[in-house]
Amino acid sequence: MPGTLGGVLAVSFPAAAFGTNCYVMATGRGQECVVVDPGIGVEEQLREVLQEFGLKPAAVLLTHGHIDHVYSVTPVCGGQIGAYIHTDDRYRLRDPLTSVGPQIIGMFEQQFGSRATWTEPSDVVEVVGGQQLEIAGMRFGIRHAPGHTEGSVMFALDGIPDGVPAEAEVTTTMLTGDVLFAGSIGRTDLPGGDHAAMERSLREVVLPLTDDTLLLPGHGPGSTMARERATNPYLQNL
Repeated sequence: MPGTLGGVLAVSFPAAAFGTNCYVMATGRGQECVVVDPGIGVEEQLREVLQEFGLKPAAVLLTHGHIDHVYSVTPVCGGQIGAYIHTDDRYRLRDPLTSVGPQIIGMFEQQFGSRATWTEPSDVVEVVGGQQLEIAGMRFGIRHAPGHTEGSVMFALDGIPDGVPAEAEVTTTMLTGDVLFAGSIGRTDLPGGDHAAMERSLREVVLPLTDDTLLLPGHGPGSTMARERATNPYLQNL
């Protein structure tokens, strides 16, 4: 999904496993960029995107610490740029493989033909809800929304990608990670998940979003807040 986001270039593509969406955002071609949620096996496709648009990563933003969202963070950071993650999920970057069951590890190794390994990023920057990050000429607002994990966050960014139809009536963008999907929400039955916390996040962080918010989730297609407010059963049941 290439496009411009209020003058900002935005590209997204799925990782090689679990369909995790990786996002690349910059103020334009030939500029520094921000990479959001570099999951499993994204290095080659990310390299192609960076080369095509002449981009240089300035930071990696992580919506949470699950392996399918962070597996490529260390090679992408390359020891030179920071990996930003909420304080409550910081511990997950020490070794996210420890929270993955042996069946998932086995499936991973069978698919990629190599042993799953992990090296912690050398520069980890802890963030908190309400914080504003100014990176590569862009401003990202952090919304702490625990439930899927303790440190799950959403990243707010002004503007929308070009190519979004006018009838969508959206003016701002939220990278929702695994908090909110089109028609669903992130699961809460994994270690660190908390259904009551998720309901609070949906009620106090998600529902107050304006209807003109474009939602870019960690998995699956994008949506709008107006659509999710009207059709998402997890929001309607609150």
